[in-house]
Amino acid sequence: MLSVSRDVGIAPTIFEPIPLEVAVPVGAMPVDAILVGATPTSRLKNHKKPNPHSKNLRKGRYCQPNQIYLITTVTQQREPVFHDFAAARILINTIKTEQALNRANTLAFVVMPDHLHWLMELTSPTTLAKILQSIKSLSAKQIGRPIWQAGFHDHALRKEEDLKAAARYIIANPLRAGLVENIGDYPHWDATWL
Repeated sequence: MLSVSRDVGIAPTIFEPIPLEVAVPVGAMPVDAILVGATPTSRLKNHKKPNPHSKNLRKGRYCQPNQIYLITTVTQQREPVFHDFAAARILINTIKTEQALNRANTLAFVVMPDHLHWLMELTSPTTLAKILQSIKSLSAKQIGRPIWQAGFHDHALRKEEDLKAAARYIIANPLRAGLVENIGDYPHWDATWL
């Protein structure tokens, strides 16, 4: 059984033996203080840590016109909002609006019940964040309620990456998820090459 040192300056690891005179019974400490390698702060306070990834995803984000990006964004708590045909079509029309405004060139997309994969080329000096903010706010407004989780994931594709292979991977999402047996049966996708 693992026990934890009372000395707040030392975080125990599995490699450091704890002297018996400073050991405490496991039940006497909060659960998160029993974790190996817990920091002194986490051992003394029983607090929730913020999502460690959300802010870091935006650090150093650089958007470049004519760059191709693979974007993924999800609904709040993975609610299957786009299982509803009308809601999925609203999102697709919102994506098409970005293309009509010459801010993005859609190469491929698939609208899954709880998320969107979008392979696009940034065609204006507008940032990805502004384009995604526009898509999310317009689609949520038309659907009639907040639906999106904050943030998004983006991957800038390098020139040597195969765009058609990336598009095929995106389009095959409904097959891998078991939503359909034939991609032609899934109504919420499109690709310039297919």
